[in-house]
Formats: sequence, C-alpha cells, structure tokens
Amino acid sequence: MIGYRKLRCRIGRAGELGYRMPLNLERIAWMPSPPLAPDDGPIDMDHLQRMTLGDDRLEREVLTMFAVQAAGLIGSLSALPADAGALVHTLKGSARAIGAFGVADAAGHLEAAVLNGHDPSEALSDLKEAIVQARMAIDAMLRRS
Repeated sequence: MIGYRKLRCRIGRAGELGYRMPLNLERIAWMPSPPLAPDDGPIDMDHLQRMTLGDDRLEREVLTMFAVQAAGLIGSLSALPADAGALVHTLKGSARAIGAFGVADAAGHLEAAVLNGHDPSEALSDLKEAIVQARMAIDAMLRRS
C-alpha cells in the first residue's frame, strides 16, 4: 500500500504558492486501460452485463425489446418522416444502453445529417447495416440462452 505524503508548500519567486507532491512511479500499481472501442462484435457484452446487473433474464428481455424497436424504427426512418431526428435519437439512446455502439454511432451520423439538412441516404444505409449486424448477434445470443 502506498503511504500518504504531506504536500509541501513553497512560495515561488513571484509570491505564488506552488505545490509539489513526489511521485514514486515504481510504486504505482499499473493496470491496463480498457479498449477505446468495443472489440467483441456488434454488442459489447461487458457493457450489457453491467447495465442488466448480470441478470440473464433481464439481458434477454432488453435484447428482445431492442431488436423489435430497431426493426420498427428503421422501417419508419426509411421514409424519412418529419420526426426522423427524434426517432433516430431514440434509437441511438437505446443502442448505447445495451452496448450496440456501432448502431449508436451510425444513428448519431444519421441524426446529424437530418438535423443539418444533409443528404441522409449514406448514413441511413450505414444504420441499416449496423442494425442488421446487431440483430444477427442478438438472435445468436437469444438462441444460446
């Protein structure tokens, strides 16, 4: 265990207070950083397990709800209704909640395109593909359980 050290205070040349705390880097227990982007497929299982508190039944329930919601929303978004920005924002939040970060990123790009008046066709296509990948992963997970 690393002991506590008192901060030493000194007055600098211009009368400023300066604090220094010696660091003994060799005594710090280093741990690896998590990856910046999930690398376990369309669904980040660690995130999903944290969000469902490790409850397998709840995990299956939210995955099923997301799969149904995503299919319905992408069907609605294909026509680009007036409330497309709100619909895609809803999808983005749901995707983040279950760890479908690829879907969330694609939804964010579509949301930006819609809100900024840009051509949403490429972003919509990317979102559809991300949803297909996520739903395939969800289907596989639900079959295993």
